Amino acid sequence: MNKTDLVNEIAEKAGVNKVTAKDALNACLEAISEALAKDDKVQLVGFGTFSVVEKPARVGINPQTKEKITIPSRKSVKFKPAIDLGMEG
Repeated sequence: MNKTDLVNEIAEKAGVNKVTAKDALNACLEAISEALAKDDKVQLVGFGTFSVVEKPARVGINPQTKEKITIPSRKSVKFKPAIDLGMEG
């Protein structure tokens, strides 16, 4: 499912037009992005939790030259689904 498909689903399930659904989705994604940029956790009960994790610096190998390189530390977004999200596999 891509963003357009998601907008169509939101519009249908919420009984709103696609423009309103797109605006609502964009506002939601913007709010989540802003919270994560401030290192806040976003917890959506029944869906899951978005959080920021710090990946430490590490040593890697350049595959072309086989030379060891230092990969700097970085921040990454982690998503932990809720137990009752309904993912079966």
